[in-house]
Amino acid sequence: MMKLFIGNKTYSSWSLRGWLAVRHSGLPFEEVKVPLYDEAWDKAREGDEFAPSGGKVPILWDGDDTVVWDSLAIVDYCDLKTGRTRGYWPEDPAAFAMARSMAAEMHSSFAALRRTHSMNIKRIYPPAPLLPEVEADVIRILQLWAEARARFGGAGDYLFGAWSAADMMFAPVVTRFITYSMPMPRFALPYMQAVISHPHMQEWIGGAQEEDMVIEKFEGPAQG
Repeated sequence: MMKLFIGNKTYSSWSLRGWLAVRHSGLPFEEVKVPLYDEAWDKAREGDEFAPSGGKVPILWDGDDTVVWDSLAIVDYCDLKTGRTRGYWPEDPAAFAMARSMAAEMHSSFAALRRTHSMNIKRIYPPAPLLPEVEADVIRILQLWAEARARFGGAGDYLFGAWSAADMMFAPVVTRFITYSMPMPRFALPYMQAVISHPHMQEWIGGAQEEDMVIEKFEGPAQG
């Protein structure tokens, strides 16, 4: 059975992406939560199971010999393992090209948003002015969402109609937009609600609500 190591569900955005990917597979897996930055964090990261990832989460083990780290790699591995039958990516070539490119851009970009607006599923802060570089990130994300919905969303609720890896990659962004009460254009609100309401997201959020650990560096309004 697969074993997935994750961080705190309240704060760990990359863990959320990897977890959504594995959960979507429909395959059984063991979830192992390693709380970030507590007194046992450094020791846990030195263990053999963390060695391939350099001590980072998420990391997925499939048996004793197959290990996948990095959320986007976990998406692709789960897609391969399920015979590409679970709809991780759209089948239409043009839709696939856009979805995979958006996921890759999310993976490598938007550093200002991530740096100043940490994921914190259990908080909602009042609106506050955005730094110019954060505003640029938000505008770019909304442009991507708008184009995907207009070209490929059809009658579905998600970026490419059905729930896909693209939505998994942007799910933590949705939580950030909500946590920091960022003003959103009208078209984005139904999409964000659909993401938050997805059963797997609700399962994750429920797990976050049960956590007692508070990491002060991820608490409080955004800091520039």
